[in-house]
Amino acid sequence: MKFKKWFSATAASVLLAASFTATTVANAEETKSITDESIYDLLVDRFFNGSAQNDYNADPKDPSQFAGGDFKGISEKLSLIKKDMGFSIASIGSVFATEKYDGSMVTSYTEIEPHFGTADELKQLIQNAEQNNVSIMIDFPLTNVSENHEWLQDAAKADWIVGTSNGKVRWNLKNEEVQQALIEAIVNFVSTYDVGGVRLTNLDIADTSFLNEMIEAIKGVNNQIYVISNEDSNANFDATYYEETNEIFRNIYKNVDQDSSNQLKYIENFVQNEEAPTQLMIDNPKTDRFTLDVEAYPPTRVKLATAATLLLPGVPVMQYGTEIVMNGEAGPESHQLYNFRTDKEIVDLIGNIQTIRNKSETLRSGDFKLLKNENGFLAFERYSDDERWIVVINNTGKTTRLDIPEEEIGVDKEIRGMLEDDIIRVNDEGVYPIVLDREVIEIFQVTEKRGINISYVIALGLVYILFIGFIVAIIKRGRRQRAQEN
Repeated sequence: MKFKKWFSATAASVLLAASFTATTVANAEETKSITDESIYDLLVDRFFNGSAQNDYNADPKDPSQFAGGDFKGISEKLSLIKKDMGFSIASIGSVFATEKYDGSMVTSYTEIEPHFGTADELKQLIQNAEQNNVSIMIDFPLTNVSENHEWLQDAAKADWIVGTSNGKVRWNLKNEEVQQALIEAIVNFVSTYDVGGVRLTNLDIADTSFLNEMIEAIKGVNNQIYVISNEDSNANFDATYYEETNEIFRNIYKNVDQDSSNQLKYIENFVQNEEAPTQLMIDNPKTDRFTLDVEAYPPTRVKLATAATLLLPGVPVMQYGTEIVMNGEAGPESHQLYNFRTDKEIVDLIGNIQTIRNKSETLRSGDFKLLKNENGFLAFERYSDDERWIVVINNTGKTTRLDIPEEEIGVDKEIRGMLEDDIIRVNDEGVYPIVLDREVIEIFQVTEKRGINISYVIALGLVYILFIGFIVAIIKRGRRQRAQEN
């Protein structure tokens, strides 16, 4: 059984490498926009415990308490985020001093949460991430902080509050003093820590002009910092957020043959109207896990849903644990400790898709054309002057065929599957017939028609040589054992 898994993995790796060798994939340019990125959304405390020195009062068995995850732990597991899954941004939530593991009870905008590590360890994480081509994004909550917040120690700031509830304080975000204090706090932070992104949370009653002023101040420190939010807003964020997007994707991919007519509802705002790209996700730290809604085999559901967020126009955002089919209701139950021993099947698929996406500017930000979107069967093109891609996601309960006219693809072309290495050529009816099994994703590249794929033949030969070598080794081992017995 172990050999079977090893042989399958080796063969897949060799053949995938051959596919890339045999196809032209445009490399990313130096100048990036947020559509070139993909975001892995995690909680520091729930990811990995890299140091026992900050584990005071931590209890990993109590889901409501700190569990021990820290900046060092993220540093140690950057390979999972970048090398294995290909994400370019690690969003690590709020890092400020807090009374709760998820950063939702902030007590300071200047101090770093000691359970997570020291200020120097945060800087080291940012540096290590940068060396691995990953940017660190942090959350900055505008309000709903702890009633023990450091600002409340100053009696002169009593009029900064508009209300308290469940131990949390709401700042008066209409108050100009509060606005300037918040802007100063985040500017000081991004001036001290070289983060690649800031996500503004708890927008509450903040008006657009104030948010735009804050965004401008952050970019005044470094224009390359991405600023987004996890709430609907008309402010000038680099990527837009629509709560309904989560529900749309969850409803489509919870089972096969679901109504998918709304899948492009907010994506079209970006594609057609040149608005900021939409954040595409199936869940986030504030919601139930997607798996909780699933009505069929969860791993397959996660594969299809995640592939859609990675490949449709927009900014992919994936919550930690999605790749291991983490479950749970909103809150501590959905913020489980990460299990690094879980099967890597979904991780491998995400990594393969991201490898292709990260190498092709066209697949990330090229022109978009919808080919078909009907009851879970989605097909679309991404194209530019240099490349043309066809993405097909068959979220139906049957094998489905899509015929693309020759005039759409061009003369003397062929369509090559990047995940399964299928080759599709025009038939006698003048169409390219794409046939996909149920619940399968494929990324096709349109290339010039050519003869024998030498690289593929060589790769296939290597696979057979490996197999024959293994058989010979087994035979020799058997002979030695028989000789020793005699």
